[in-house]
Amino acid sequence: MNRMKGAVAILFCIAAVRCGSLIDEAERIRKKTEVTETTPPASTPVTPAAATTPGQLWGTDGTVSAAALSGNTLYIGGTFTYVGPNTGNGAILDPATGKTPAGVTLTAIFGQVSVAVPDGAGGWYIGGTFTQVGTTTRNRIARINADGSLHTWNPNANSVVSSLVVSGTTVFAGGAFTTIGGQARNRIAALDATTGNATTWNPNSDNAVAALAISGTTLYAGGVFTTIGGQSRSRIAALDTTTNNATTWNPTADNSVSALFISGTTLYAGGAFANIGGQPRNRIAALDTTTGTATAWNPNADSNVNALVLSGSTLYAGGTFFNIGGQTRNRIAALDTTTGIATAWNPNAGGTINALALSGTTLYAGGGFTTIGGQTRNRIAALDTTVNTNNATAWNPTAPNTVLALAVSGSAVYAGGQFTSVGGVMRSNIAALDTITGEALAWAPGADNTVNALAVGSGVVYAAGMFTNIGGQARNRIAALDMNTSTNNATAWNPNANATVSALASSGSVIYAGGVFSGIGGQTRNRIAALDTSINTNNATAWDANADNNITALAVSGSTIYAAGFFANIGGQVRNRIAALNNTTGTATSWDPNSDAQIDTLAVSGTIVYTTGAFSNIGGQARTRIAALDAATGTATAWNPNANGNVTALAVANTLVYAAGGYTNIGGQTRNRIAALDIAINTNNATAWNPNSGGTISTLTLSGSTIYAGGTFTTMGLRPRYNLVAIDTTTGLPLY
Repeated sequence: MNRMKGAVAILFCIAAVRCGSLIDEAERIRKKTEVTETTPPASTPVTPAAATTPGQLWGTDGTVSAAALSGNTLYIGGTFTYVGPNTGNGAILDPATGKTPAGVTLTAIFGQVSVAVPDGAGGWYIGGTFTQVGTTTRNRIARINADGSLHTWNPNANSVVSSLVVSGTTVFAGGAFTTIGGQARNRIAALDATTGNATTWNPNSDNAVAALAISGTTLYAGGVFTTIGGQSRSRIAALDTTTNNATTWNPTADNSVSALFISGTTLYAGGAFANIGGQPRNRIAALDTTTGTATAWNPNADSNVNALVLSGSTLYAGGTFFNIGGQTRNRIAALDTTTGIATAWNPNAGGTINALALSGTTLYAGGGFTTIGGQTRNRIAALDTTVNTNNATAWNPTAPNTVLALAVSGSAVYAGGQFTSVGGVMRSNIAALDTITGEALAWAPGADNTVNALAVGSGVVYAAGMFTNIGGQARNRIAALDMNTSTNNATAWNPNANATVSALASSGSVIYAGGVFSGIGGQTRNRIAALDTSINTNNATAWDANADNNITALAVSGSTIYAAGFFANIGGQVRNRIAALNNTTGTATSWDPNSDAQIDTLAVSGTIVYTTGAFSNIGGQARTRIAALDAATGTATAWNPNANGNVTALAVANTLVYAAGGYTNIGGQTRNRIAALDIAINTNNATAWNPNSGGTISTLTLSGSTIYAGGTFTTMGLRPRYNLVAIDTTTGLPLY
């Protein structure tokens, strides 16, 4: 299928669960939901707006492929469902606001966080699959201080850490590792809380350890192992912390144990088992810590139990079950520790529960749910344990992906998981951000499919893409959205395209649209059209350039409309993939650069048309993927940055061309996906400016000394930035 792109004139716009138990390594290591990269549209430059001083711009959970700036508001479009702060895979949350607490500066974690426990000093020990915290290597286990900074403690595990428990000056760790704390330790170890070194204690498990609980000098372990502490022990064992040995206690589970909670002489166990402690017990049981036998207590869950936490005579359980304690309870329940019967408390989660943490009468829950306690809550929530139904509190941090770990320490809640952000808002493929605060605004039109292109008009934002509903209205692939209303904001303007619109360019009262459509504005228009913004329907003007293949980029300069894409004929003339069209007649001018492959972007600056694409020859010269064309003759100038990969975004300012995409070398220098190219130098023209993107960039929008970049990346300048970032044009560093 042809790629679908477009250009937004004027503003440098490039418009173009986890479910189940947490048992063994295969179950604990979950891949993040992949984001499908959309092919970006192109841009045209204008004189940059006055400079602003942005805060740290929020990121998204998916591709940003279009952007348009109006004053201090940055409109973005693409394929995303969430906009939020760049926390990484772990976040410290205020229990009142759900935001990062005052005085805390998060050091972002790169990679899944599977477990968190308080460190006794206001911070947390964490484990998972991560390998980096901030700019520091931390392999799968780390300590996070109360202020969000990284502690020097560094046991350095060689595989997943999925369970942790602290006892005095010792941190016990379980998982799938074979080395940790500088020693060979198979899947379970005792670590010095000061040095991070492994002690001599070495039970040597033959398979993953998924759960730990401690009582005095006895450490209880659950997982998928069959030998541990020198003994045959099926998935659950008691280990003497003064020796390396398993005790005689031996409940023997017939399937994995993934949750443990100790209370006096009773150990509560949850998992995937059907028999434990010598009795049939479906996925949850109470075990006598002296005999190892299952007590009469028997809630009988119909699916896995992933998390357990006790408060007085009530045991809270979370997992994938729908029935437990003799009652219908969707994935979360409160169980009477005497009878095993589910109490009336019933939050009714709309997805898996993976983690529970208790603080007073508030139970924090994390998982894959989107509703709980009678409210919409995305994957993390606080539940009032004194209220039986509709018991979600107002606390609503919102996570775009699965939460796996929760722990309360002091006056803060730590959340970890597969997410890269917590504390944002849900936004469907289109959003607006305040460039001063960096945060999302209330404006939320909500598109039901990808937004490829954006352009700003008087009081409206024009959007184009693949959607059929936006702003609360049926709008096929193109719409005008009121800037001043938050929702239901599609205006009456309705060109109604019959296929994807990939490019927009604005000129006075006309919006030029390009894409793959054959009908738009009430007329037959093949892939390119001019739309009257003052007429709501049947608004295609008589202008008809009639392209024979897809349009991916548009730009307006005076009385000329530049168009590019995959076509071989447009405006009544043979024009290979790039053309200049008369804005009155729609006919192609004599300008004919004749590209040998498709064009992705256009940017006009004075007498030069900058362009990028898959070409190796354009304007009569060998040019690889990027070129400058004389606006009078169509010939390529001597300027030749020569990119080794796709260039999918352009912005021009003064003496520089900012170019971005998927390349790793351009202008004679190693540059990862974004560079500044000197207009006055023909070759080796990449400047020292080097933001170093950790992924593809699809859109660039320039404003004063700030350039906004969107795409599908996770870092910029080695700092965590997810798909959207504000970059200083002087330093090349992300702005805070």
